Amino acid sequence: MRVLGVDPGLTRCGVGVVEGVAGRPLTMLGVGVVRTPADADIGPRLVGIERGIEEWIDRFQPELVAVERVFSQHNVRTVMGTAQASAVAMLCASRRGIPVALHTPSEVKAAVTGSGRADKAQVGAMVTRLLRLSAPPKPADAADALALAICHIWRAPAQNRLQQAVAQNRLQQAVAQNRLQQAVAQNRLQQAVALHAPKGRTS
Repeated sequence: MRVLGVDPGLTRCGVGVVEGVAGRPLTMLGVGVVRTPADADIGPRLVGIERGIEEWIDRFQPELVAVERVFSQHNVRTVMGTAQASAVAMLCASRRGIPVALHTPSEVKAAVTGSGRADKAQVGAMVTRLLRLSAPPKPADAADALALAICHIWRAPAQNRLQQAVAQNRLQQAVAQNRLQQAVAQNRLQQAVALHAPKGRTS
């Protein structure tokens, strides 16, 4: 599986591509940051992020794009910018028919470091170790993007099993419901036949 991780942000949007499967060594194919000037208008900045992500998709042809799920913060302006960049990443992927997965920061930290409270330095150190890099990717946004990709690759098998179990359960419920409806219909038919059947004569 080849996953493009996107750590959304207006000024620095981290991007990283990781390839591999759960349980085996992973390989980093590329890592970087899509930057936009902080003093520019929001429209051109979003266009810049779009173009940057499109270039990464064109270059690496990912099978899936993993994006950090935006969560509430005290700084509303930061949240808005992150949400806007996140929407651009999802749009770029969806426009090409590439599946998108969202992971919360705590999910990513827990998957990569074993603790949902890990700091950026710990995440960077584990990403470096897991991908057998010579040094942690800089800036931290780039390391976070790789962590997102790693998180999805490791979590995908469990998510697939859960989805299959849910689908199987729904199928079983549908079959049971269908059988019940058939039984009810058959019972009503039998009642109707008995009601309209000719009664025997009495002397």
